[in-house]
Amino acid sequence: MALVTLTSDIGNQDYLVGAIKGQLMGINPGFSIVDISHQLPPFNYPQAAYVCRNAIKTFPDFTYHVVLVNLFEKKPEQLLLACYNSQYIFCADNGLLPMIVEGRPEMIIGLGMDKTATKNAVYCTSVIGHAINDLISGKALEQIGNPGIAYAMKNPLRPLLGEGWMEGQIIFIDNFENVTVNITRNEFEEQRRGRSFRIVFKRDEVIDRISETYADVPEGEKLALFNSGGYLEIAINKGNAAGLFGLQGFTEQSQNQYLQNRLFYQTVKVFFE
Repeated sequence: MALVTLTSDIGNQDYLVGAIKGQLMGINPGFSIVDISHQLPPFNYPQAAYVCRNAIKTFPDFTYHVVLVNLFEKKPEQLLLACYNSQYIFCADNGLLPMIVEGRPEMIIGLGMDKTATKNAVYCTSVIGHAINDLISGKALEQIGNPGIAYAMKNPLRPLLGEGWMEGQIIFIDNFENVTVNITRNEFEEQRRGRSFRIVFKRDEVIDRISETYADVPEGEKLALFNSGGYLEIAINKGNAAGLFGLQGFTEQSQNQYLQNRLFYQTVKVFFE
């Protein structure tokens, strides 16, 4: 039985997620399908990479991860299949893959597409489903697609670093409006080097310690912790940090824009002393 995950920006308002699952089950009724999320915002590559990266690493080896995000940024000529840390990742050739793996996977191939086919989400799923079946049957990656391909590259969103500071971008806001910053615990400690620190956001909001849980501070107080993915998180115990502090997730479109004359904050800075 093949374990297949689905991640998309499709949403759940119409038939499409069901049609995609139906397409996969029609190819192989033995697929065991797990939904990661279908609510990723369109065109937000840093958020999609964060969600996919942290979900994928928890699955058993040789799980098949189908990522249907921003499939049609350009006219699709191929789909990508990558092998990374004993996982298989399928996605569009739009630059998202290098952001998910934060570099280059061990191996990547291009999956050809029928030039006469209507290239919609269901058709793309069909191409991926047949490639999964080929892998299950024992075919090597080189037999399934073209290993000598060029593919789109987008760089992972990294924190900015200075001698006495680092600055991270907000990459995710969860259902509780807790705010995730693209600073991992390892990056934080490597830059910190045992020094004291101040986490500063919205110009005058400061946190000077790392909590283990939300309950480490009184109800209504702000805190910082490292979440289950290992990323810095700004939160309020039983409150909504993003809404209260005017914090907004980073996007390429809004990086250099003022939004409706409202001041939003997309970065968090850490000073070391």
